[in-house]
Amino acid sequence: MNREVMGMTLVKWEPFRDLITMQDRMSHLFDETLSRLWKEEELQRSVWRPLVDIVDQGGKVVLKIDLPEMNQSEIDIKVEENTLTIKGERKFIKETPEERFLQVERPYGTFHRQFTLPQRIDQEKIAATYKDGVLRVVLPKKREVDPQQVSIEMK
Repeated sequence: MNREVMGMTLVKWEPFRDLITMQDRMSHLFDETLSRLWKEEELQRSVWRPLVDIVDQGGKVVLKIDLPEMNQSEIDIKVEENTLTIKGERKFIKETPEERFLQVERPYGTFHRQFTLPQRIDQEKIAATYKDGVLRVVLPKKREVDPQQVSIEMK
């Protein structure tokens, strides 16, 4: 209901519209602030899956696993019942409290990879090295025994 009085337009005041606008602005402000905090917390407790190359090199199979910026002590490797398990945690660490990340794409958090080992792998001789952010797990193959010819005796 607008009325024009002496060249001025009167507009009906709707206090709830102003409250809704103010509430929208406050929600946006809280969402922006909290989402930044939650993203950093998520980075610390998320689960990720490191990439693995598996290469057959004749007498051995080699796994190459990308684990950048991790310490050897943060990586756990076990072999149980024909299953190779590699797990660990890549922690999200701010170098200084003043750091404000604009974008984070690299994965952080715990990881867990399992591989079923074929019977031809010699589990007693599995070895691992870690250099330049790459974990190399060497799975030597058992020496194949040549089949022997069995003669049949006639009776």
